[in-house]
Amino acid sequence: MSNIQKLEPKKVFNYFYELNQIPRCSGNEKGVSDFLLNFAKERNLEAYQDEALNIIIKKPGTAGYENADSVIIQGHMDMVCVKAKGSNHDFSKDPIEMMVEGDILRANNTTLGGDDGIAVAYALAILDSDDVKHPPLEIVVTTSEETGMDGAMALTNEHLQGKTLLNLDSEEEGIFLVSCAGGANMSITFKLEKEKKTGKGLEIRISGLKGGHSGMEIIKQRANAIKLLGRILYECNGKANIRLSNIHGGTKHNAIPNEAEATIFIENMSEVEKIIGSLANDLKEEYHVEDSGLNIDTKEVSIDEVYTKGLSDNLIDFIMMIPDGVQYMSKDIEGLVQTSLNNAIIEEKEGNIEITTSVRSSSDSALREILNILAAVARRTGAKAVENSAYPAWEYDENSKIREKCIKIYEELFGKEPEVNAIHAGLECGLLKEILPDTDMISFGPNLYDVHTEKEHLSISSVQRVWEFLLKLFEELK
Repeated sequence: MSNIQKLEPKKVFNYFYELNQIPRCSGNEKGVSDFLLNFAKERNLEAYQDEALNIIIKKPGTAGYENADSVIIQGHMDMVCVKAKGSNHDFSKDPIEMMVEGDILRANNTTLGGDDGIAVAYALAILDSDDVKHPPLEIVVTTSEETGMDGAMALTNEHLQGKTLLNLDSEEEGIFLVSCAGGANMSITFKLEKEKKTGKGLEIRISGLKGGHSGMEIIKQRANAIKLLGRILYECNGKANIRLSNIHGGTKHNAIPNEAEATIFIENMSEVEKIIGSLANDLKEEYHVEDSGLNIDTKEVSIDEVYTKGLSDNLIDFIMMIPDGVQYMSKDIEGLVQTSLNNAIIEEKEGNIEITTSVRSSSDSALREILNILAAVARRTGAKAVENSAYPAWEYDENSKIREKCIKIYEELFGKEPEVNAIHAGLECGLLKEILPDTDMISFGPNLYDVHTEKEHLSISSVQRVWEFLLKLFEELK
């Protein structure tokens, strides 16, 4: 920890280090939730832990701020757990191994947990400080944000009175977010039907893609490994009548899949290899800008079991037909994606082949359109489609006082005007606004890069600047 202990602001980075000693993948938050509860109890702070393991911690205002309106600081305790191929890291028990490289803090071939551990670290540093001026605080740390915002969905306003909410789950310093997309996941299942068939097989593997956050990076039009695999399989099936033996790809519903793999039964090996070779060249050319590392590898294997012909054809057709990526751009905000979808995971699961697709939109009608398209294609190919994990959009508030205050303070501190924007991703503000309709909300944070990938890294100097901004903001929230 020696290098991290020396980083400024010390309390923030020390608590970030402590958080990263605790396994906290989405769905495994009991340890970190208990840590936060005990942290509060040790400091005689009012604290609550609900059945979803969300934590609320309250701290009175400092001298001169006792009668000010309460301010909510909000973030989430869970993290996306992704590691590089070949890494031996065990997210269920191993701490995140961190490294300082100049102004960058990164992990050793895993996600860093900056999303959203840095928000929790800011909150803990404030709660543990005696020299920070601030109004009464209500710290809200939620669970399972990365897998459907289940924690925020379980929250009530029972212990919350704050009239201002600071969501610290943004990833670009100097950009204040004031609106976000809503969305839903769609689970498409095909009944897994196999039969014996012995012969030559070919393993097809897509790798080397950048992937990334399916909300933040979707506008970059990076390749989706599952969709690329689908294109290859469709070409092969049309010309060589293949049978699938296995298929899988992607790991997280909110991460663009950067790897996918299928094994196929074939009778004419040379013909299929020729088809794949030609299409591989075309795909590499298509994505030479955003995904220059694209690899399409094949390997001959022996197989003794395949999907039935009907299932194989339906699955290949489904992957080929479903839309992917950006569907509509906003007509109101230049450069903002209005509607998109990410075909995130395909896997054999509990006697089915399950495809998980994440749909996002700031338009309820456009969201419904895409979900209906998925359901229609599923129905035509013999699959079942079920919607889940829906979450609301956070609408722009033209009368927001916290927005104007944040703009003013940022300009005074750093001599430049910040950007005010909306985000094509889900923030918990949408759900929190439902239970706190009169609370004025804004979202910001330090510079984080390549989130939801093993290359995730954090700017140390940006953490410092956002800390300075937070302290000045608290001073003025009387």
